[in-house]
Amino acid sequence: MQPHILVAIVTLLSVLIYVTMGVRVGAARVKSGIAAPAMTGDPVLERTIRAHYNTLEWLPVYLAGLWLFAIYWNDLVAAGLGVVWIIGRILYVRGYVAAAEKRELGFGIQTLATAVLVLGALGRLVYLLIKFGPA
Repeated sequence: MQPHILVAIVTLLSVLIYVTMGVRVGAARVKSGIAAPAMTGDPVLERTIRAHYNTLEWLPVYLAGLWLFAIYWNDLVAAGLGVVWIIGRILYVRGYVAAAEKRELGFGIQTLATAVLVLGALGRLVYLLIKFGPA
């Protein structure tokens, strides 16, 4: 059994990226003067909040794919795709906070990494099911 150390590190880095985005929401609130629970009133704050929430929406899909790919396919490739996902999310957030139309590159990168992880894990599991049965 593989220890999956690299995937564990990438998982924790992914969570830290998410936490950092939450801190950026707080900083945007301070800068705009808009206190919680208000969510609107400053476009930069609204985009910062949306980028943070969008990352939360993607995390379960990405993390499930990351770990299943690592367990059933390849740990090193999964970790590499996880790093690609992190880079994509960073580009997404930077672009989105600057202007909504600048988020596409980062979004595309992280979507592609997630798709490879999820579909790769699913393909491998289907292969194993066909080869060995549901035992």
